[in-house]
Amino acid sequence: MSQGYSGIRESRSFTYNDCGGGSLELADGFRKKCLKNADRSFSQGLQCQQINSLSALMSMEDSVFIVHSPQGCVGCTTMATDLYRVGQAHRGVYPIRSPRLIVTNFDENDIIQGGEAKLRKAIELAEERYHPKLIFIFTSCASGIIGDDVDAVAGELQETIKPILVPIHCDGFKSKICASGFDAAFIAIAKHLLEQGDQQKEAGLINLFAPTTVSYKDQLEIERMLGILGLKANYIPFYSSLEKIRRIPAAQVSTAICKVFADEFMKELHEKYQIPFSHTVMPIGVRNTDKWFRGVAALVGKEKEAEEYIESEHKRIMPLVEDIRRRLEGKRVFICGGTGRSFAAAALIDDFGMKLVGLETPTYDADAQEDIEYLNSIHGDYIVDIANMQPFEQVNLVNRLKPDVFIGVPSWSARLGIPTTHVLDMKRPTMGYDGMLYLGNKIADQIENPGFNKKLARHARLPYKKSWYEESPFRFIKSLEG
Repeated sequence: MSQGYSGIRESRSFTYNDCGGGSLELADGFRKKCLKNADRSFSQGLQCQQINSLSALMSMEDSVFIVHSPQGCVGCTTMATDLYRVGQAHRGVYPIRSPRLIVTNFDENDIIQGGEAKLRKAIELAEERYHPKLIFIFTSCASGIIGDDVDAVAGELQETIKPILVPIHCDGFKSKICASGFDAAFIAIAKHLLEQGDQQKEAGLINLFAPTTVSYKDQLEIERMLGILGLKANYIPFYSSLEKIRRIPAAQVSTAICKVFADEFMKELHEKYQIPFSHTVMPIGVRNTDKWFRGVAALVGKEKEAEEYIESEHKRIMPLVEDIRRRLEGKRVFICGGTGRSFAAAALIDDFGMKLVGLETPTYDADAQEDIEYLNSIHGDYIVDIANMQPFEQVNLVNRLKPDVFIGVPSWSARLGIPTTHVLDMKRPTMGYDGMLYLGNKIADQIENPGFNKKLARHARLPYKKSWYEESPFRFIKSLEG
């Protein structure tokens, strides 16, 4: 990846994934570089980097995905499989199929004797059964701990089989910051699939990096906006292919929809292939859509065209935003999501005059500091929980703060009887100006029709005693320094 980067996000200076407190205090501590590294003495659930490596690539065409792990490690693929199948329907791709996924299925004997023989068999089976162009091989905690040499196995078999073998080192224990899984995938792509040396540039081609959690409606909207600037998107890696991957160095510029998805990879492309990039925000809400679009326009000298488009869109949508604002103004919000979406949603609610009371996000770093300082200027002090999953903290905070609506994956907070919705909607529009209108109406409808959540709270119990709700939600976060 970029020079000096290990692929593990904890290796980046001033990156934290275990802390909590008031937003003003945290921002001041980060600014003074006096936040201390911490860990949790108790942890409930953790999203590992392997999940993100898998989900980022599972819709690649002409590919087979081998997971060198016990069977349980592929349980996380259910959401990515669902997205892939729904995405095919939205794109008119029939017959709909599932990703070609093979798991080596470690057992106790493999842990002792090694699993390389099973990996060889899986690779040979993948070629025999599917005849793919690419075979991605994902490592796991188990294969990493016992030291299976995945690269050696791939190198040996590459001499005798036709598909390109791409080992991805995403052992879950290496990083508690799940976005490291994106980096692991892009490190493998850069090493095994990108051609070295100069490549002829394609005028107007832009690398558009986006995760699987971007809906087809959003993809079309973003591509339409890029078209206004005379740009044609090479959409990577969702619904991508070997040919599209190999066009990456030919691009004129790069950008990402998610702020944390391909930031390190875009740095490498700039260093190796002289491809400038825009790294700003996720285009959700008026401010963020404006900022994202201006960032891309500045790369290609189309600032005038961008301002004309933004002005025309504001004239069109602002009366509609005001209608939604009348339904939502003053409502108190708790937001939980990935680093890109959580901060995007927090900026979005300002469009509707809502009040942020709590924010849960996996990572605190320099990018997060920029967003939090912006939100502090709007909302003042609010609670921040830097947590990869940890639903026990989320439930404590939501129960304590009692917001009017919870925005995020609703599995836990919905059972408190609070209206819930989310911006992690992989099947419906969320981005751009029209996506913002859809989200605003969706939030308002949920607040005005809370019956389902109230009934759910009466019949679905959460696994926490009353005493837990009386404790500090951050009591298990312990400083590792000082």
